[in-house]
Amino acid sequence: MPDFYKVVFGSAVEKQLNKLPDYILRKFYAWVTAIELVGVVELRKKPGFHDEPLKGNRRGQRSVRLNKAYRIIYIESKDALIECIEVVEVNKHDY
Repeated sequence: MPDFYKVVFGSAVEKQLNKLPDYILRKFYAWVTAIELVGVVELRKKPGFHDEPLKGNRRGQRSVRLNKAYRIIYIESKDALIECIEVVEVNKHDY
């Protein structure tokens, strides 16, 4: 189990976050905080975020539900000391 958990995201995600409703933004940062406290493996055991692997051209990425419409898309990497979560996208899911 890693000793340290870190969530990173780039400028494209920063722009996406600026466009989110406040209640979605709060849930996004609650997810980030939870990852940094307990790690993604432990957080997946909790039913609230519906963490699932993606298929097709998004294979290797995972999705987390912020609500019925909004999703976090992320990539997980880890070594013996650190587990890093790179947020690739925060988007409104089309149905």
